[in-house]
Amino acid sequence: MKKWLVISLMVFLQGQVWAQQIAQRLKVSDDIVLVKLSERAYVHISQAEIPPFGRVSSNGLIFVNGKEAFLFDTPVTEEETRTLVDWLKSSMEVEVVGFVPNHWHIDCMGGLAYLQQQHIPSWANQITVDSAKVKGLPVPDHRFTDSLQLKLGDKTIECYYLGPAHATDNIVVWIPSEKILFPGCLVKSMNSRTLGNTGDGDLKAYPATIIKVIDKFTDARIVIPGHGPFGGPELLRHTYRLAESNQ
Repeated sequence: MKKWLVISLMVFLQGQVWAQQIAQRLKVSDDIVLVKLSERAYVHISQAEIPPFGRVSSNGLIFVNGKEAFLFDTPVTEEETRTLVDWLKSSMEVEVVGFVPNHWHIDCMGGLAYLQQQHIPSWANQITVDSAKVKGLPVPDHRFTDSLQLKLGDKTIECYYLGPAHATDNIVVWIPSEKILFPGCLVKSMNSRTLGNTGDGDLKAYPATIIKVIDKFTDARIVIPGHGPFGGPELLRHTYRLAESNQ
């Protein structure tokens, strides 16, 4: 019994340390905070006005290896994006060396023009590139169709287009070393009761796309939605139920 109690206490304490580590919040500005997910990964959470929805909180991902980082989705504005990139450089001594947006909406690539001014290369789904051209938005530098593998030092970043859902061009980003999945707005947080804005999406295809994500990333540890609290694979199943209810 004593041995069991000691082991249980050790597991509990280790869990508490891990929870404290991933719960660490770093204030970048009044509108931006980072939440630490692992030694190399952070969620960036920014607040901005997005007409007609009002003030919205949006999530993005930062993956760091050594003194370099990749950014996945920018804050809504160029000014907020500049603030985030400058803070990473001054406070963490990290240079952003690449960018990938989830899809063409402003809460994913609203800061792309600033990144391009800083000569930071960007990669996006071919459909995102085509949409940006049609809509007169800044156009990502490089494109892919089904999948893309990027390297950050000795670490791998995988990007996949698995089908339309929230938007016709939404992708997912997988960081194998961290077991972190960033599907962005394709996935809803657990407190979401609807699929939200699907005006540019495909409700008919949504369930099948989510099933592809569930089947492909069975060992995902952390799942980050485009808005709201991150969690685990339960967010994927929750989103599937929401998508099914719309059929």
